[in-house]
Amino acid sequence: MENPGYRTGSYDTLHHSSDDDDDEMVDIAGATLDFSTTDDIPSLSSVGFEGHSSRRASTNGIGPTHLVDPLEEPVPGLGTYEDFNTIDWVREKSKDRDRHREITNKSRESTVALLHRISDAFSGWLLMLLVGLMAGALAGGIDIAAHWMTDLKGGVCLVGFWFNHEHCCWTYNETFQERDRCPQWKSWAELITGTSEGAFPYIMDYLMYIFWALLFSFLAVTLVRAFAPYACGSGIPEIKTILSGFIIRGYLGKWTLIIKTITLVLAVSSGLSLGKEGPLVHVACCCANILCHLFTKYRKNEAKRREVLSAAAAVGVSVAFGAPIGGVLFSLEEVSYYFPLKTLWRSFFAALVAAFTLRSINPFGNSRLVLFYVEFHAPWHLVELAPFILLGIFGGLWGALFIKANIAWCRIRKTTRLGHYPIMEVLVVAALTALVSYPNSYTRMSGSELISELFNDCSLLDSSQLCGYEQPANMSETGAGNSLADRPAGPELYTALWQLALALIFKMMITVITFGMKVPSGLFIPSMAVGAIAGRLLGVGMEQLAYYNHDSILFRGWCSAGADCITPGLYAMVGAAACLGGVTRMTVSLVVIMFELTGGLEYIVPLMAATMTSKWVADAFGREGIYEAHIRLNGYPFLEAKEEIDHNSLAVDVMTPRRGDPALTVLTQEGMTVGEVESLIESTRFSGFPVVLSQESQRLVGFVLRRDLLISIDNARKRQDGIVSASQVVFTEHLPPLSPEAPPPLPLRGIMDLSPFTVTDHTPIDITVDIFRKLGLRQCLVTHNGKLLGIITKKDVLKHMAQIANRDPDSILFN
Repeated sequence: MENPGYRTGSYDTLHHSSDDDDDEMVDIAGATLDFSTTDDIPSLSSVGFEGHSSRRASTNGIGPTHLVDPLEEPVPGLGTYEDFNTIDWVREKSKDRDRHREITNKSRESTVALLHRISDAFSGWLLMLLVGLMAGALAGGIDIAAHWMTDLKGGVCLVGFWFNHEHCCWTYNETFQERDRCPQWKSWAELITGTSEGAFPYIMDYLMYIFWALLFSFLAVTLVRAFAPYACGSGIPEIKTILSGFIIRGYLGKWTLIIKTITLVLAVSSGLSLGKEGPLVHVACCCANILCHLFTKYRKNEAKRREVLSAAAAVGVSVAFGAPIGGVLFSLEEVSYYFPLKTLWRSFFAALVAAFTLRSINPFGNSRLVLFYVEFHAPWHLVELAPFILLGIFGGLWGALFIKANIAWCRIRKTTRLGHYPIMEVLVVAALTALVSYPNSYTRMSGSELISELFNDCSLLDSSQLCGYEQPANMSETGAGNSLADRPAGPELYTALWQLALALIFKMMITVITFGMKVPSGLFIPSMAVGAIAGRLLGVGMEQLAYYNHDSILFRGWCSAGADCITPGLYAMVGAAACLGGVTRMTVSLVVIMFELTGGLEYIVPLMAATMTSKWVADAFGREGIYEAHIRLNGYPFLEAKEEIDHNSLAVDVMTPRRGDPALTVLTQEGMTVGEVESLIESTRFSGFPVVLSQESQRLVGFVLRRDLLISIDNARKRQDGIVSASQVVFTEHLPPLSPEAPPPLPLRGIMDLSPFTVTDHTPIDITVDIFRKLGLRQCLVTHNGKLLGIITKKDVLKHMAQIANRDPDSILFN
């Protein structure tokens, strides 16, 4: 179990790395970090030891056996994990079962113990309530601040600089002619030059737009680099890895939360092609991790904490889109590794609380929870399934192309000098984005505003360019209800279509190089914007085709002259779902998010058709979504459930040591001294050691972690009299007879895992991989007729799977 995350030497080296290790730098999530730095946040791995650890005495189900602590007092840090290592799910679940059993037994003895049991059972729901309230409040603040700062690039409100454009014009009671202007809102050119007409005011507004974009992006990347390197990126790949049992210390800490919240507003306001929805999942998980420290049950158990983080991921999507049900399904489908039924209920409750909190804040100012509310009046027809499927094909092709291009660009960033200048990279991309975006009104507006515009269904008084149709000679020639009949496109609409086509090309290109920079960057809104533009273009094309050919075989019978047949906004909605599905490979959760996001319940079938088509097309080019691709790029030890094993190798082909290698380093049940154990630890970098009956028999007895050994020996030397290097280390239940002159032994049976998971040497590798996936193992021992042969770690499995897929096995960085 060789692992660079562990330090050699005494317990002190777990906290103070050696001089050689101080220079060790690792690039995680695009953030180059020094292992010598520490975070004052209690990390995911900072759980205390509760006085005893427990595991089943054997794998045959015979009752639990409590293993006494090796020393008289609990040892701080015993049973915890090092940074960049994987937790032992089975041990954590066993520890929680024993804790719950102990509380239940004590509750029968007194009223105080009964109240403690009730409060312990209620603590999970209370924690979910707090997570929902905190995440909802933060999301509301982020939405309001981002909206205001985005509008600040274009001008300022005279009645109050803290008003964004929309709220500023709400306070003006009289009507005003121009769609986007009211007397109380002044552009920067009007404030400086006194007029908004002419070339000079236009150039002045242009320069101010670029200035604010550069200022916001510079502040965002500087704060991330200076205070919280983990605050960059989307955060979902790392959340998925953490939920699978990996430990990244500080990734969910308070500094990361503070800096990500601030820089997320700055990054979105700068106009970069990114969204805030993905990072909000990271923000919600940070809230959950911090609040977990208020409850002992979650502070001291890694598996229980990950149940809370799974619910927090649902909360993040709930507040990002106003989609609580979609958030729960997103957590279940996309990010969670272990999702019991209890977590499903609590996720639903937390998402509900978060959505209610966000609705109370009302950041969108429309008294609605949904981000893009739509009111389409015309039903869709069966013939339209063909263009919907066409949008699904486009979304799948775009998703596959984007993943390959973005991963290639991120690899260039990691392997060339470009990665050494993150601030310059962000400023150059921000300047390029602002320079190209400003002349085009559809790229100048924010991603959410653009999507809302594209989803819009034109009404009679709508002044949008996308509604620039020619008015029919007879104004009574309108469709049923509030809808307008299909009309011929006018000059304004043709201009808008050209601008949208250019915006589509620009968005597709700039998003590739933007995602993965050293600022918080989500992918939901940019992907949806690309699909919405393509969908609107196709929708207008279909609308004009129906208008001029309503007597053809395609439209006859359901699309008569003067009827409202085609809804371009619906095509934009379907295209947005298709492109987001192609990039992320989401299916069920995406469809639910989309109908919650828009309120368009009757359009589920078009959304389902486009989403499934998008996934099938994208999977033809590779089964990895963007988050799985970034997990593999960063080398995280994540066992993807979607990856199938079609190789006939055996456990003996994957284990350490391989055939011909030296024998496995082991500890014996008795006979080794403290000095010999310390020398063994010093000369190796393994994260744990099997314990055997003797060197001759190699009969397996148990397994002990390196960290627990270091802590126990160091603590015994400090607290117990007579423990010296010549003291015998004993893993047996009863101490062996010793001569009177011999120093007292050190009993360490309490830190040994008596029931390590084992497979035989002839176990097929696909079965072994399934065991690792479903039980969340960090290591598994290989035996033959009860004798120890070797060990398989999660990293060994991942390397073997990489070799099968013709990938570099050394890309797996941590274990």
